[in-house]
Amino acid sequence: MGEYKFYIVDAFTQEVFGGNAAGVVVLEQGDDFPEEEKMIKLASELRYSETVFIKPGAPGNTWDFHARYFTPTDEVELCGHATIGGMYVLSHTGLIGEGIYKLKTKAGTIDIQIDENRIIMGMATPENIATIDDEEAIRKLYSIMGASVPVPSSLGGLKPMLISTGLPDIMLPLPTRDELNSLSPNMKELSLFSKKWNVVGVHAFTTNLLEGNTSERKVFCRNFAPLYGIDEEAATGTSNGALAYYFYLNKFLDSAGNLKAVQGESMNRPSSIDAYLSPEPEKNGEVTVRVGGSAAILAEGKVHL
Repeated sequence: MGEYKFYIVDAFTQEVFGGNAAGVVVLEQGDDFPEEEKMIKLASELRYSETVFIKPGAPGNTWDFHARYFTPTDEVELCGHATIGGMYVLSHTGLIGEGIYKLKTKAGTIDIQIDENRIIMGMATPENIATIDDEEAIRKLYSIMGASVPVPSSLGGLKPMLISTGLPDIMLPLPTRDELNSLSPNMKELSLFSKKWNVVGVHAFTTNLLEGNTSERKVFCRNFAPLYGIDEEAATGTSNGALAYYFYLNKFLDSAGNLKAVQGESMNRPSSIDAYLSPEPEKNGEVTVRVGGSAAILAEGKVHL
C-alpha cells in the first residue's frame, strides 16, 4: 500500500465551490501508478466526475509529467478540468514555476503553460468526426435531451456534430438560453445514444454568435456524459475546446479566434473557460486549440492506496 499527496481542486474558477471539482493525486518521481482497479475505486469513492493521478518524469524524458484520468467507472484519455486542477496544484505547491511543460496523456503529449494564476493547456489534434444530418437521428437526439427540434433558421445553419480535441462529444446547438436551461435528458437513453455514436456525451450550447455578436464571443453550455457515470458536469475543457473548433468549422470563428464559455450555472457551480484557436502555417487550413482557466484548492491531505 502506498501513501500519496491528495487534493480536492475546483477548476475553471478562482473561488472554491465554483467551477468543476476534481480529485488530484500527486506521485513522487520514480513512483509507479497504483493498480488501475484502485485508481478507479478511489474515483468512485470520491464521486467527482474525474480524478487525475499525476507524476513527474525522470531526467531525460521527452515529457515533464505523466497524467492518468479516471471517472467513477472508467479510465479516460484526457480531462480538461482535472488537468487544469492538477497543474494548478503543482504550481501552487511550488513544484513548478511559470513556463511551458509537456504532459503525457493517453490522448498524446500536450503543452501546458503556467502563467501566474492561470493554466492554459494544449488540446489533442482537433478532429471533425461526423455531422448528424439524418432527420430521424436529429429528432431522436433532441427528444432524448428533452428538447424539440429547433427551426433551422434559429441556429444559423448549425447542426449537431461529433468533434474531438482529445475526447469525442456531440456538439448540440440550441437557439436560446431558456431552452438550454430547460434540458432534462433521459440519461439511460442518452447513454445508449452515446454508445451507438461512440462519444463520451453531449455538449449542449447556445451562443450570442448566432446574433452576429462578435465583440464578446460568449457561449453558454451544459455537458452530459451518463455513459461514463457523469449525469452533468460543471466545466469541461475538452468539450469547450471542441466547441471552439466546431465554430471554426462552421465559419463563426477564424483561425485565430477565441471564445469564453460559461458552464455550470444550472448546477450552481458557475465556471468560466477560455478557448483559443491558433493557425498552423505549416498545415493549410488546420488550427491548434488551447483552453485555459484558473483553479482553487478546497482540501488537501494524504490517501492510502
